[in-house]
Amino acid sequence: MRLKTTLDQWLTLYEIDRAGSIQAAATALNKSHTTLIYSVKKLEAQLGVSLVEIKGRRAVLSDDGKALLRRADSMLEQARELEEISTQLAKGIESEITIAIDHLCDRSWLYQPMAEFLAQNSSTSIQVVETSLSKTSQMVTDELADISIVTLPVTNYPCEAFGIVTMLPVVAKTHPLASKHPLCTADFTTSCQIVVRDLGGPVNLGGKQEAKQEEKLDVGWLKSRQRITVDNFDHAWQAVEQGAGFCRLPEHQLNQLSQSQRMDNIAILKVENAERYQVPMHLTLPKGAKTGPAAKCLYGLLIESTKLRE
Repeated sequence: MRLKTTLDQWLTLYEIDRAGSIQAAATALNKSHTTLIYSVKKLEAQLGVSLVEIKGRRAVLSDDGKALLRRADSMLEQARELEEISTQLAKGIESEITIAIDHLCDRSWLYQPMAEFLAQNSSTSIQVVETSLSKTSQMVTDELADISIVTLPVTNYPCEAFGIVTMLPVVAKTHPLASKHPLCTADFTTSCQIVVRDLGGPVNLGGKQEAKQEEKLDVGWLKSRQRITVDNFDHAWQAVEQGAGFCRLPEHQLNQLSQSQRMDNIAILKVENAERYQVPMHLTLPKGAKTGPAAKCLYGLLIESTKLRE
């Protein structure tokens, strides 16, 4: 199907409406007054609709013209975005970047700077991969991510400090451990422990599966006789909430739950010599010098965000 009209004609109509007159629109478009009048008359003939009318000494859009222009606005905006995206792609800006985030990290540390990045970069999509333990380092060493948020620095990969996560032991208030004081680690051996599994193993990104299998890791105190192993802290929280066992959860997650009053039935345990521990978060660029401009831009915003949290 061949279109009767062109984007340039609708842009002319848009500028007339925005500027308030044909003369002002001609100045904005760097065209002659006569050229714009001819363009509007041709568009009216093509559509069979009167688009402009005279009010006082000015030519303004008719009601039909305004109604059609409202529908053309999105088309003009998409055309502008296409040109902007083409410009960014011509500069070598990536169409997609991958960010690996360790499951301990506060997600708001990532998504707040990401929102700023997306407002500035309309051509780049982002894939977020949650990692833990061996998978965290695997995403770096195998260069599967453009940006990685890791715990301890990975050998031979420069990194920057990103934050500190505090881990606290929690149980439901109905759990036997909640009423026992004082507590020591020996008290936990006969209670069910909820742990988050190592997510290391094959990784599928963009239809390409990375088959390398790293040796799985364990971290922390794991001497309970019985365990529930889950994929992430969301599952762990639900298990704790239902009284299934005890677990160490990130303090930032507990703070968020407290705001929604979901902590009312949860007890934070005081344990002798094991009340809390902290895990450092770091930022790294797994691809080093091969990192693209979009990833570097987002990395810079993430670094800047750490200063606002200090």
